[in-house]
Amino acid sequence: MTTATLETTSTDAAIQSFTVTFLIRRFDPDVDTEPRWQDFDVEMYATDRVLDALHKIKWEQDGSLTFRRSCAHGICGSDAMRINGRNRLACKTLIKDLDITKPIYVEAIKGLPLEKDLVVDMEPFFASYREVQPFLQAGSAPSAGKERVQSVAERARFDDTTKCILCAACTSSCPVFWTDGQYFGPAAIVNAHRFIFDSRDDEAKVRLDILNDKEGVWRCRTTFNCTDACPRGIEVTKAIAEVKQAIMRGKP
Repeated sequence: MTTATLETTSTDAAIQSFTVTFLIRRFDPDVDTEPRWQDFDVEMYATDRVLDALHKIKWEQDGSLTFRRSCAHGICGSDAMRINGRNRLACKTLIKDLDITKPIYVEAIKGLPLEKDLVVDMEPFFASYREVQPFLQAGSAPSAGKERVQSVAERARFDDTTKCILCAACTSSCPVFWTDGQYFGPAAIVNAHRFIFDSRDDEAKVRLDILNDKEGVWRCRTTFNCTDACPRGIEVTKAIAEVKQAIMRGKP
């Protein structure tokens, strides 16, 4: 067998396709009283993502399938959903990392009102986010023509929590959030942490007071679900613990 033949054979094997069964939890408020499961067989490649499968289903099999997506590169956070019982981003979940000998289950994230198919109402999530005042609040202006200087160590103090993309994967994986609609949730606390520990911000005390509430950080039960669910690798549980410690100290 020639080298060219070997290369061709290897390439053919590498791009071999296979059929994957997806079980998607559907819900149309105009016709359904309860969600229902519907199966789809999709021709996929190992390097395809779950988002690719959803696109193929919508474009080739059922145009009524409804889901959110935008950048498709794990930055916008809009395609968070439950895949085989775990919160993930559909655009970051490769088919080769799933067990395709069994159906792949896809459903909307939990704890938020279901609108249609894989789409939930994100407003309660963003309401909690807004409540922690997630923006820089400085009491004085910098010197004329100067930036607010920050050391490498000061930046490192909150660097991890700057990675949040507001996908709600952490919050909607939290058992407390599922059962308590008033709980701020991990994502809101993570975004409060980002400014509480920012040396350029002067309103850390305000945010600590907001979170020092029965529906704030003290509702966290440290199950680590949020940390496991974060597609950006943020140490969410650690951030919540640091906010608790800051409250007890009375300062960041």
